[in-house]
Amino acid sequence: MLEKILLLDKELLIYLNGLGSETFDGLWLFITKQTNWIPFFIFLLYLVYKKLGVKQSLIVLIFVAVLVAATDQITNLFKYEFQRLRPCSDPAINTIIRVVKSSETFSFFSGHAANTMAVAAFLFLLLKKQYRYFWLIFLWPLIFAYSRIYLGLHYPIDIMCGYLCGWITGYLMHKAFQYSYNRNFIYRK
Repeated sequence: MLEKILLLDKELLIYLNGLGSETFDGLWLFITKQTNWIPFFIFLLYLVYKKLGVKQSLIVLIFVAVLVAATDQITNLFKYEFQRLRPCSDPAINTIIRVVKSSETFSFFSGHAANTMAVAAFLFLLLKKQYRYFWLIFLWPLIFAYSRIYLGLHYPIDIMCGYLCGWITGYLMHKAFQYSYNRNFIYRK
């Protein structure tokens, strides 16, 4: 059963990665670089500030920093435990796919997918009642994670498991935030 799932995973990677072309490689290299998302992060911070004020925004930033650090550590534990080669480094597949970017680290599961989903989930749960269309925040992890498949850096299962980890950690961090807020550990407006 596991072998069949991994085979389907490779076939899906080959298909999705094969949709790319040299014309769009620069765009996806731009998308996958985290620092290029800084204007989006500033926009998210503005949305938080607009609804929560300065002090609570700073507290949210602390929670997000702890969330990203925790998600990173969980991701690293999995990567070094499973030691799955990235598609770009796997000799069984790297000659079949388009390798746009290489990396020597392990693949399972995607830290990019986990971190973006964790932050998106946390902020969504925090602000969904304040902003009608805030569910659109989930386009960010979707686009960001697809860039990893496009570039040949992750298999689809790496992305899906990263999403699952991110959703769980984001949800748990939101619960911790709510608990702290309800117990008056967090400054209220």
